[in-house]
Amino acid sequence: MIYKFINRLLLVIVAGILFSCNNPSTKKKVTIAYVNWAEGNAMTQLSKVLLEREGYTVELKNADVAPVFAAVARGDADVFLDTWMPVTHKDYMEKYGSDLEVLGTNFNLAQIGFVVPDYVNINNIDELNTNASLFGHKIIGIDAGAGIMNKAELAVKNYNLKLELQSSSEAAMLAILKKSIDKKQAVVVTGWSPHYMFSNFKLKFLKDPKAAFGSTETIQTISNKKFVASNPAVASFFRNFLLDEEQLGSLMAALEGTNEERTAVEKWLNQHQDFSRNMSSFLKTSSSKEDI
Repeated sequence: MIYKFINRLLLVIVAGILFSCNNPSTKKKVTIAYVNWAEGNAMTQLSKVLLEREGYTVELKNADVAPVFAAVARGDADVFLDTWMPVTHKDYMEKYGSDLEVLGTNFNLAQIGFVVPDYVNINNIDELNTNASLFGHKIIGIDAGAGIMNKAELAVKNYNLKLELQSSSEAAMLAILKKSIDKKQAVVVTGWSPHYMFSNFKLKFLKDPKAAFGSTETIQTISNKKFVASNPAVASFFRNFLLDEEQLGSLMAALEGTNEERTAVEKWLNQHQDFSRNMSSFLKTSSSKEDI
């Protein structure tokens, strides 16, 4: 009897192992950290839908940028798709880089700086002081601690600006920008491209001869090193995750103001089927190799 019991137990264990190896529901969960910035949210929501289509469970964690880098470095989150380099997030990469792996660039030709409506009659940062009263002696920023805010503080110092840099949030900054434009008033904000604000309004970056904001940047995907080593399929997916200006711009526009993110992303993917098939192929190819 004892031998029959052991044989049955072994069969149950083997069957369980085989089932877990071939059952898509047992695939590891992917935790994506993101900050409430338009481009990062768009890429995060797109990744979530694509991964879930292939049977992955995806958890999203929202936080400010400093906790996001710390979370990915610790392994509390696996991936972050909104790392601006070589300037904006340089300090965070230097602090946490030993635990992080750059999987690839997901967008080229990104830019940060001070932004004004195109009807404002100045073109350079060094013109702000002589027109400080026009802007109410303030620059409207976003979250304190954001990379762009650190560079904005550097610009205020380098140009000896007499305007106060005010921290708020992306949503608050955009609300003030819209209100000012509706009233045809002058306003200066911390802005970045890609962003749907440039589709909604006619804006311009102020020239930065002292290069406080650096030059053109790339947006990169970073991941926890241990996660990359144990999840080659997901790593392959993110290494090949790249959007051009039209793709990211239209994706941000599709998600603007909606609470139905998945519906908006699914509609966008139906309009970009080549991208959809291409990205899914990396998961399918790598996953099949892992199952062997």
